[in-house]
Formats: sequence, C-alpha cells, structure tokens
Amino acid sequence: MSAPLIGYLCVGGMLVLIALRCPVALAMAAAGFIGFASIVAFDPAMSILDSGPFETLSNYSFSPIPMFILMGVFASKARMSAELFGGAKSLFGGWRGGMALAAMSSCGVFSAISGSSLATAASMARVALPEMKKNGYSDALATGTLAAGGTLGIMIPPSIALLLYALVTEQSVGDMFIAGIIPGLLGLFLYCCTIALVVAFKPSLAQPGEATSWREKIVGLKGLIPFGSLFLLIIGGIYGGLFTPTEAAAIGAFGAFLVALFRGMTFQQFGEAVEETLMLSAMIFFMIIGAEIFGYFLSVSRISFSLVELVQGLNLTPTAVLLCILLLYMVLGCVMDSIAMLLLTVPVVYPLAQAAGFDPVWFGIITVITVEMGLITPPVGMNVFVIKSVAPEVPISDIFRGVMPFIMSDIVRLALLILFPGLALALL
Repeated sequence: MSAPLIGYLCVGGMLVLIALRCPVALAMAAAGFIGFASIVAFDPAMSILDSGPFETLSNYSFSPIPMFILMGVFASKARMSAELFGGAKSLFGGWRGGMALAAMSSCGVFSAISGSSLATAASMARVALPEMKKNGYSDALATGTLAAGGTLGIMIPPSIALLLYALVTEQSVGDMFIAGIIPGLLGLFLYCCTIALVVAFKPSLAQPGEATSWREKIVGLKGLIPFGSLFLLIIGGIYGGLFTPTEAAAIGAFGAFLVALFRGMTFQQFGEAVEETLMLSAMIFFMIIGAEIFGYFLSVSRISFSLVELVQGLNLTPTAVLLCILLLYMVLGCVMDSIAMLLLTVPVVYPLAQAAGFDPVWFGIITVITVEMGLITPPVGMNVFVIKSVAPEVPISDIFRGVMPFIMSDIVRLALLILFPGLALALL
C-alpha cells in the first residue's frame, strides 16, 4: 500500500473519530501515530510519541500563548469590560441602536487585549446584555451583536489564531499581527454598518438611548486609556523592533496585571486568573502536541505533495483553488473549534496556497477570517453557545437568527480582501 493511500485512510479515520466526539487533539495524535508507524516503523513512531510532547512544550516560540491568555484574563478581572461599555454607551448615546453599537465597539477594543473570541464574547455579554434587554432591544439583535462582536478577538492583534498560524507556517508573528490590524478594524466597521442597516430597516428591534453631552462623551473615553496603552505598547513595540512577540506578551500580561491590581484585584481573583489561564493553555497545547505528531505523519505520507499534484493536474486557476479552500473551512467551521481547525488543516492546505502563488501573510489573514466565521455559524458556533450560557432564557434559534446579518458582513469583508489584497499587506 502506497504512503499517500495510507495517509488518506488515516485522515479518514481521524475524521471518523472527530465525528464520534473524540477530542480533536487525541484524534490527530492517534492518526499521526498509526499512520507514521504504518509507513515508517513502530519504533520510530514510539520515539516521536516519546519526544514530541516534550519538544513542543519546551519550544520557546510557543511561550507567548499563555502570556497573551493571561493578559486577557487579567483584563477581565480588572472589570475593564464594564468601564469600556459604559464609555462607549455614552459615546453613542441618543442613537437608535446606539447600545448595540457600543457593545460592538467595546468587543472590538476588548478583543485587542483579550486575544480570545470566547473570552471577549463572555466578558462583554455579562456587562452589555442585561443593559440592552432592559432598554427594549430584541433578543436576536442583542445576542447576535455580542456573539458576532466576540469573533473580532480572533483577528484584532494580539490574536492567538494569528500567532498559531505564524508558528505552523514559520511566518513572522509580528508581520501577522500588523497585517491583522486593517482587516480587524474593517470587520468592526462593517459590523457597525450592519447594526445600523438592521435598525434602519426594523426600528422596532432597538430603542434610542439616552442622549449625552459632548462633555459626557469625552469623559466616557477615559475607559479606552488602559486598552489603548497596552495595545500601543504591544504592537508599537513589535513593529518598532523594541522587543520580540514573546517579550511583548510578557510585558502585556504584566501591564494588565498592574491595571487589575490597581483596580482592586484580590488574591483569590489572581488565583482564579492563573487557574483559568492554565486550563486554556493546557487545552491549546494538547492540540498543538496532537498537531505536531500529525505533522510528522503528513511529512512521510506526502499527502500535501499529492494534493498539490492533483490540483495542478486539474488546471484550476488560483482563484478556484482559493474558493475550494475557503469552502472547506466554511464546512469545517460548522462542526469544529477554530483553533483545532487551524492546527488540523493549515499543514495540508498551506502547500496548496504556496503552489497557487498566494502571499503567505495574506493567505493567513483570509484563512483566519474564514475560521472566524465558524464561531457563529450553525450548528456548533462556539460564540453562540457562550452567549447562550450567559442568557439561558434566550432560544438558541434567536441567537443564530441574530448573527445571520453579521455572517453576510463577513462574506463582504472576505470579498474585499480577495479583491484588494493590499488591505492586509498595506502596513507591512
């Protein structure tokens, strides 16, 4: 049996395991081990199983992951989300749908520190959802806004997804972060336009807020100071060459710790922050270990090379190749977690992108945006279920109905980035 055939069989077996609710990390590791042992030998496969986890966990390149997670958790413990939403609410006061715009803007700013879509959605939902419901917003608009707003955390740097893509494809982490700024802000802008259009067509979905004076608007902006300072420190430091992404992560975490400490974070909350960081980091590193073992198997099975040869034999245009890859991500996004999807598929599709002549940084931005859409698409939609946990009384169908306009907005953003690649590469 040829190596590529063994490879395809093992990949098929892995997908069956995932469909049977086996953890993605375990499914990748099992498929990688069995495939490598079948193609090479059992003893070398055991050697990979023995040394692979240690090499992954001791890899200095992965150290920013827990630091960025810790930074986001400290920001949450510092109650930055409440102050941020209060400031944004005063800024959009008096507008119909202004509270939804405030929630979306707050999600965009909070995600610049959090780096996690799920953390952004959960933190902002606890603060904004009760206020929006109290002011007569429909359940669909309120929950859909917060679920979609949370997805901004996967694109606006510092982003765990962009970091993982850079590490898997050996791209510059700094370049990926810088390239994510304009697409991230574009997503925020289009989401706000979506809210304005929805409210314009159906005014009954939202009520005008309380009008605020210019003085109140300016005072409300003080909530942006901690976020703006940390964001400029991290991105400015990386872009200016003052420190590496790993050092930026540590500095950002320490800065968020100081803010949380200044705002009265207790020792118990500090312990909870560390515990939450360890849990999230362990989950991500478990998937990275599985992906690493799976990567060894992909190398010896030559699946990626056979796929490149197959695509070249079909004489598909680069645009057709890109559309096929995006369709794959949209389908997987309906049933799979975003981080798992990136770690599972990027080693396979990245050679196709290279063969098609795509810029690797631009392709990474396109990939992460498509993966981001999976956070709000049925039937899984992780952000939707996060909002559901905060608002158990809202039917899940209402939340999915609320995010549909934002999914259309993401498709528009994807089209713009495909038509105008410079939107992602302009700052490099």
